[in-house]
Amino acid sequence: MDKAALKKLYEAIDGMRGEMVALQTEMVAIPALGPDNNGKGETAKAEFLQKWMAEHVGFDRLERHDAPDRRVPGGKRPNIVAVMEGASVERTIWVMGHLDVVPPGDLGKWKTDPWTATEIDGKLYGRGTEDNHHGIVTPLFALKAIKEAGISLPFNVGLALVADEETGSRFGIQHLIEKGGFFKPGDFIVVPDAGEPDGGMIEVAEKSIYWLKIETTGKQCHASTPAAGVNAHFAAAHLITRLHALHEAFPQRDEVFDPPISTFQPTKKEANVPNINTIPGDDVFYLDMRILPGIPLDDVDVEIRRIADGIEKEFGVTVSTSSPQKEVAAPATPADAPVVKALAAAIRDVYKVEARPMGIGGGTVAAFFRRAGIGAVVWSKIEDMAHQPNEYTKIENMAGDAKVFAHLFLAG
Repeated sequence: MDKAALKKLYEAIDGMRGEMVALQTEMVAIPALGPDNNGKGETAKAEFLQKWMAEHVGFDRLERHDAPDRRVPGGKRPNIVAVMEGASVERTIWVMGHLDVVPPGDLGKWKTDPWTATEIDGKLYGRGTEDNHHGIVTPLFALKAIKEAGISLPFNVGLALVADEETGSRFGIQHLIEKGGFFKPGDFIVVPDAGEPDGGMIEVAEKSIYWLKIETTGKQCHASTPAAGVNAHFAAAHLITRLHALHEAFPQRDEVFDPPISTFQPTKKEANVPNINTIPGDDVFYLDMRILPGIPLDDVDVEIRRIADGIEKEFGVTVSTSSPQKEVAAPATPADAPVVKALAAAIRDVYKVEARPMGIGGGTVAAFFRRAGIGAVVWSKIEDMAHQPNEYTKIENMAGDAKVFAHLFLAG
């Protein structure tokens, strides 16, 4: 790659910071809430963005592949697919961003209007500025700079800007993958929807996510005569502490992840009785488990049942379980995959950071690609402000990430 030409390209991107802010400002002002978040969907934002892309960037293909959803006006959830053609069709370098945002929450916790992009000290505040406008703006301006410089792409570059990421992806990336004809093994897939402030994490793997609702049933009675009942809360408290032994039953480690172990954490607790002087006959709590790939969830079920059976026998209660979410980990993207190496080289050139392939405990849409047999990575340089009041992204990070994508698109 011509280093002098790349330097000029980086300088051109730096000169586009005002345009990046202007695009963010337009997008923030168009709330794109899915119907599960009491919104009208993403169509208004998609229509604006598609027009902007045609006028300011120019693509060889710029299409909509909408998913039917009767819950929104017009009955469709929009998905934009844009491709700029390169010299070779051997692979396409894809960047996937999402159009939808989450509600702002308690407006009293915001210091600015969440639907008005506000620049303060190099930070751009507003709902969606980081999650996921940052991931839309950065590849767009990388391509804009490349096209204005008259530089040819070695491979096709595609953008998939999808609906419904915040509420399950059924009408977004899942729709495109199931429709077929877009993504293929050998393509590079980058999802700029998570990252770290130094830009040094490339997410390549995820743990299994297993949530368990655990119900303990005893017999309610007056607290002054506890022998007349069976205290479900007392038994559940013992069960919570004994479930900690799951860490010993499944001690496997994988240093790709942080933490490098499976985690088994009691979290939510439902109310049982409304008054102090009643022995509860029912008790409900939840267990959040993030389990390393390779550990069968059926084995975890067996161990939990063994522990629960012991509680039942000792305390005279019954313990039942159900699962609000049970997602087996998708196959990992290899840490030495070509997309990982190419992205790491771009990060090194722009940020002077040695990026490390890592696994995370949370779930991302990259799992949909991985289950389809297509390696994908998740990366961006962000402050992790997603879903919080006073969400922001740093303007310098938008410019920096655009440079990383420009490097990736040209090195391929």
